[in-house]
Amino acid sequence: EAAWDKNVVSIKITIYRVADNSKVVDYLVQAAENGKEVLALMELRARFDESNNIRMAERLENAGCNVIYGFENYKVHSKICLITYQSHGQIRTITQIGTGNYNEKTSRQYTDLSLMTGDPVIGQDAIAFFQNMQISNLSGSYKKLLTSPRQLKHAVMGKIDRQIELAKAGKPSRIMLKMNSVTDLDLIAKLQEAGMAGVPVTMVVRGICCLLPGIPGQTENIRICSIVGRFLEHSRIYIFGPDEDMEMYISSADFMTRNTERRVEIAAPVTDPALRSRILAYFQSLLKDNQKRRELLPDGTYSPIDLGDGSPYDSQAVCIQKAGKDRFVPKPAPDGIMHRLRKRLKRHR
Repeated sequence: EAAWDKNVVSIKITIYRVADNSKVVDYLVQAAENGKEVLALMELRARFDESNNIRMAERLENAGCNVIYGFENYKVHSKICLITYQSHGQIRTITQIGTGNYNEKTSRQYTDLSLMTGDPVIGQDAIAFFQNMQISNLSGSYKKLLTSPRQLKHAVMGKIDRQIELAKAGKPSRIMLKMNSVTDLDLIAKLQEAGMAGVPVTMVVRGICCLLPGIPGQTENIRICSIVGRFLEHSRIYIFGPDEDMEMYISSADFMTRNTERRVEIAAPVTDPALRSRILAYFQSLLKDNQKRRELLPDGTYSPIDLGDGSPYDSQAVCIQKAGKDRFVPKPAPDGIMHRLRKRLKRHR
């Protein structure tokens, strides 16, 4: 919609993976042809997609888009799109931050979360983020967004420390995490410290996990499970604190050193009560899964869930049922300038 909206001034986006015939790239090209300022931060070193990303970058450049690239020692893995538009004489923003790539193919195979917000503070953070990316500044400060490689890890450890303080004071505390992998030794040690302090730690880790739960005196308050089903569980969720004092983030970053120290990642706060309830219900649905979920045991093995007398519960199937008819069906886009020009030239041949 932004590509054709006369009030839109600019579209800025980070691209890690896109489909071979990317509609996202089509619309960015169309936006540039329609006179919008388009900035794409393209990561050319996305594993397995290097050649496709080079082709897409050339296409964007040929269309007049401003294309910048990642850093020498840091991959840009964040997923953020910033739309700037004019409304009633003022400049406003719409910011989209997600856990998944702008790739139509993988979006049909992965589970991901996407936050779209008009929050002006997040909008200003996004403006500052793209400005910092253009001058290779990885140390920019932001009011609401957490970014790696400089802030995210430190901020997360601080939030874990806060839960440790609450537990030691005899107050309710909680940590809930969902991600692909956990290998960062600093974060592992901090989570173990939280568990030993009495903080209930619940984690859904689909793949590699170097933290063993349930070890007496060390990780007995930590519970870890993995879900491998029809869709690849790809979303990252960080939750700190009980319901009445909860902080919630969605992120592009796993708890891996490559993500926390060697990549540009973003975590965005979710503050809207309705959205927080939806994400929390989704997380709790994962923990009820007795079909695809496996529990990680202290010896490093995974155990199937004992169904017992309960009914089968497949969390991904439940999500499909809830989605129902609410799927987004994109409308055909109106003809762009170049498309109309080509049609006119054909008529005069």
